[in-house]
Amino acid sequence: MEYYAELESEDKELKAIGLELMFLTPEKYQAEDGITAVELAKLVNIPLETVKKKLTILKDKGLARVKGINPKYWTFDQYNFQRLPEDDETFLLLCSFDDVDFDKYFSY
Repeated sequence: MEYYAELESEDKELKAIGLELMFLTPEKYQAEDGITAVELAKLVNIPLETVKKKLTILKDKGLARVKGINPKYWTFDQYNFQRLPEDDETFLLLCSFDDVDFDKYFSY
């Protein structure tokens, strides 16, 4: 449990990027293939280099798909997310909704 608390405090950027990608709908993309790292960095207000590193972490976990070379378009892989073990640290991080403002992702 201590590791989880440490992970959550360390990786708020990964959580912000993961949740933004998770809740993005195709209507919000500028291109039909997904969102670029530059667009995502502007949405979450995190430096581009940090966004690229976190996207790589999500891709290595199988949670983000990339299409194209220049630019790369990113999408969230909902299928692989649902298949993650419930004790996976990234799964726990993205499922911790205590401090999440859902109004940011949805318009009612």
